[in-house]
Order: sequence, then structure tokens, then C-alpha cells
Amino acid sequence: MRKKRIMVIGPTNCGKTTLVHALNDHEGPIKKTQNLIYGKYTIDVPGSYIENAWMYKYLISAVQDASHVLILVDQSKCANVYSPGFAKVFRCPVIGVITKVDVNPENEANCLRQLQQIGVQEPYFKISTANEKSISNLKDFLLEKVMRAENEIYYRR
Repeated sequence: MRKKRIMVIGPTNCGKTTLVHALNDHEGPIKKTQNLIYGKYTIDVPGSYIENAWMYKYLISAVQDASHVLILVDQSKCANVYSPGFAKVFRCPVIGVITKVDVNPENEANCLRQLQQIGVQEPYFKISTANEKSISNLKDFLLEKVMRAENEIYYRR
């Protein structure tokens, strides 16, 4: 059985790779993601997989390696790149994350509405690289969820 990871998806420049580095405890330079990158705990998905509908099939194929999906919405731009009900194509739990919450706070309501329209249930996490506590809270939540999911799989055997 393959290790399940947390899939991180979102539009280009919304902070996916920065978040992935934090979740994987990776120190070092951040490079633009051109392909799916399987990290210690995550799958980093390039923005092009979301921004080009013809690539959805690759995204849906890769999600079989995921225990959870993080769908990111960028508060600094709040561009709507997801189709209505998009989150419902995934069979694993989907968690909504609003990134760059320290930029353009007037966009928060639009970001929340967008997460609701694409079918992501609350709670939503609001994170910023300027606030390490926000990322730490998300990390703790995910660790608890992933550990619980792994234990359920182990005990079903």
C-alpha cells in the first residue's frame, strides 16, 4: 500500500509551494513547480492543472495518492478559477485554505463565497507566511486528520 499524502491545489502564485515547504518542514529555496512533486507529506500540484480544464483528468488520477486535498484560494487576487462544485469530484476529504490573508482583506468575503461555491465545507483555514501560527494551526489539524485516517485504514485490515 502506497503512502497517502496531502494534495495541495490552487491557481498559479497562490502560495502552494510555500505552504508545501512548510508542511514538509523543508528549508531551502522555493522553485516554481512545473510537474507534480511528491514530498514527504504532500503532493504539490502546478497551477496549470487547475487553470486548464483538459488537465483535470491528470489531477483526478493523482488524487488516488492523497488522504486529503487542500484547495487554495488567494486573497490577494481572489480570481475564480474553479468550477462550481469542483470539490465534489474528490473521494477524500477536502479542506479550504485562504492564502495571503494579510493582503487585500476586503477580498475575504469573496474568497469564503468561492470556497462555498466549489463545494468545500468549513472549517476554512486562513494563512499567511507573515503569521507562522496560522500555518502551524493548519499543520496540527492536518497531522491529526492524517494520523486518524491512517489508523482507520490500519485497523480495517
